[in-house]
Amino acid sequence: MTHSVESRFIAIICGALLIIVAPLFTLFLALSSQQAAQTLRERLEIRLTANAQALSKPLWDLDVDSIRQITSTLSSEAGIRVVKVTDTLGKLDVTESNLRETGERLDHMTRAITYRAPEGEQEVGTISIYFSRVGLFSSLDNRELAFISIFIVAILTVVGAAILGNRTMIIRPLMRLTAAIEATRRLGSRHHVDWRSTDEMGRLAKSFNEMQIQLEREERELKLAHQQTTETYNLTPAMLFSLNERDLIWAVSDYWLLATGYARKDVLGRPFVDLITPADRMRYLTRKALGYRDQSTVAPSDRKSRTCEVTVGFLCADGHVMDVLILETELAATGSESPTSLSVMTDVTELKQSELRNHRQAITDHLTGLLNRQGFEAVLDEKIAQADRNGSDVACLFIDLDRFKSINDTLGHASGDSVLCQFVTRITPLIEEGDVAARLGGDEFALLITGSTAETRANAICSQIVDMFDTPFRAGSSTVRLSASIGLAFYPRHAKSAAELLQKSDMAMYVRKRDGKNGAKIYDESILDRARERAEIERDIEIAVASRWFESHFQPIVNVQTGGIEGFEALMRLRHPNKGLLSPARIIEVAEETGSINQIGAIMLEESLANLQRISSLPGMGHTYVAVNFSPLQFEPSLPARLAALVARHGIHPQRLVVEITEAVLMHDDPKVRKILDEIQAFGCRIALDDFGTGYSSLSYMSRFPVDIVKIDQSFIRSIGSGQSEVQQKSRMLVEGISAISHKMNCTVIAEGVETRQQHALLKQIGVDCAQGYLFSTPRGIDDLMADLRSSTSALESLTG
Repeated sequence: MTHSVESRFIAIICGALLIIVAPLFTLFLALSSQQAAQTLRERLEIRLTANAQALSKPLWDLDVDSIRQITSTLSSEAGIRVVKVTDTLGKLDVTESNLRETGERLDHMTRAITYRAPEGEQEVGTISIYFSRVGLFSSLDNRELAFISIFIVAILTVVGAAILGNRTMIIRPLMRLTAAIEATRRLGSRHHVDWRSTDEMGRLAKSFNEMQIQLEREERELKLAHQQTTETYNLTPAMLFSLNERDLIWAVSDYWLLATGYARKDVLGRPFVDLITPADRMRYLTRKALGYRDQSTVAPSDRKSRTCEVTVGFLCADGHVMDVLILETELAATGSESPTSLSVMTDVTELKQSELRNHRQAITDHLTGLLNRQGFEAVLDEKIAQADRNGSDVACLFIDLDRFKSINDTLGHASGDSVLCQFVTRITPLIEEGDVAARLGGDEFALLITGSTAETRANAICSQIVDMFDTPFRAGSSTVRLSASIGLAFYPRHAKSAAELLQKSDMAMYVRKRDGKNGAKIYDESILDRARERAEIERDIEIAVASRWFESHFQPIVNVQTGGIEGFEALMRLRHPNKGLLSPARIIEVAEETGSINQIGAIMLEESLANLQRISSLPGMGHTYVAVNFSPLQFEPSLPARLAALVARHGIHPQRLVVEITEAVLMHDDPKVRKILDEIQAFGCRIALDDFGTGYSSLSYMSRFPVDIVKIDQSFIRSIGSGQSEVQQKSRMLVEGISAISHKMNCTVIAEGVETRQQHALLKQIGVDCAQGYLFSTPRGIDDLMADLRSSTSALESLTG
């Protein structure tokens, strides 16, 4: 640095001398020499003119001696080197010379010599002188040379003083500053500059010393922080490690080494991915893209620290695999020489195993050990994908055990569980490798049959399952007989997805159960049509309840003996705005399955009482009653209170409301139902037993339940007028028996489905109390019925025509 700074300083001074002083000095010499040359020329011209006049006479007379004397005198003048005189006639040529050097450069001057003769002015010759040119220094006198010498000495003194001052005031402190910096760099300790002054260099030295003191203090703090960080990093009971930008291991904690069994020298600088199991390496390599994707829209300036996590298998030093959760945090440092991430590695092997156990438990039925619905649906997706790859079929068997609920109800759930396990034991030999069995819930099971012969095997298995129910099951100390309803669907013939395959096998099973149980049903498109029809009915019911499309149509109940109207049966109708009046049978069936029968029943009850209130205003109709059909689902503890509130609101005596029930309400002999019926009868309403004589009808119902009216099923009424003597005779005997027993028990007897006068006459002979049917009237809307009743003097005549 010394040579560099000082050399540049000297170069600047020399440059200034060359640029400023040298041109000025040169200009001064040039002006001096020019002035001296001009003065010399003027002097020589005067001397040349004077000598030309002096030579006119001697040259006219050709006086050579005089000419030489004059030229000799002239040549002795300062600066004149040669004097030459010639005449015009060429007879005379006188030259005087005092040249010192042959190569000396000379200037010359020439004048004509004239003589004034009697004839006038005549040119007699010429005189020429040659003199030395005036140089830059040749024109200087001693005073000027002394001045120039003083000037040069002054300039050299200033330059020397400047160089000395630069070396003393600048170079020396800079050298000390440089020495302090070099010592700090080489030795690592903070050196100070020993220089004190009040000028800029002193302030620079002071600032440098203060900076060194500050850096020394901060360095001590950094060393302390680094020591604390290192101790924290190594003593923290967690597996910590850091990676650089190339995912090479930059640092590991002592606990990491203890847990993994590696030595620090063996892992530092090693790619971390080498320690990951091959199956998890790709997932680990893509961890950052997956972990940071949620922050892709965040500006880089807003990202303080980005993190990602991944669970992988880690290869320990002894070769065993440890499941670890790695939580990686991105650091701001960049470059291969510094860490770019800090990661915490947690051993989750036990947690992973626990998750696997929990997952197995979550997808396994605890009773049978088969897959449950969740596990079956997951495996079904896999089997569908596998079938797509192999171009094979998948058969799904949906199995429902018929009458299984009665085992739980009569023998207990323990016996039911035992039967389920026995069923699983029987079907296990039917399952081959690649097949899947599952318990979907309750008494529902599913089998997946895969492979190229899936359809053939599935049909054979269906037959085997049906046959295995010929052998009874053990339920405690007794035996029970069951059957199974099986639905069968094939992929891809019947379904395009796993969910659709399970759904359609379920639909096929439901059809089999509805058609008589104990068998298998292969899915076909008609099943889907019926399902769509059912879905459409459900939708219509939902809209009809909200929009009150339900109407209560009345069918008169006529006294067989007198022909008068005793009452009306309220029959539900749905008036669709587009489809018109819909049949109630399918609607009631769907409503009871979906539970919406309660809402429909409430609407029908209120509509029926309102219609009865309107009819009561007609002459002779004040004593009539309305019989309303009730579903078993409507028998809730609040029913008697609701009936009381409704009859009071419409101003109708309770005896004019008949609660019409079927054997389904009574067959389980439920004490709660019996209590509700007792409360309804005690309140004043009457109970009618509908469709008596069919199903499991028993005379015991009439003794165990409060029944006021018995309605004989229309199948018996049609038989007594069928024309077949044997059938007619038996049907008449049954009707007579039912009528006689009912009367003995103080029950009113009503015959349903009376369509001919012959049937009417026979019922009159038998002694049936009342009848209803198309002979008297079809179920009619309240407006049409009231219009006919108003216009007729005899109600019976108006209805029978």
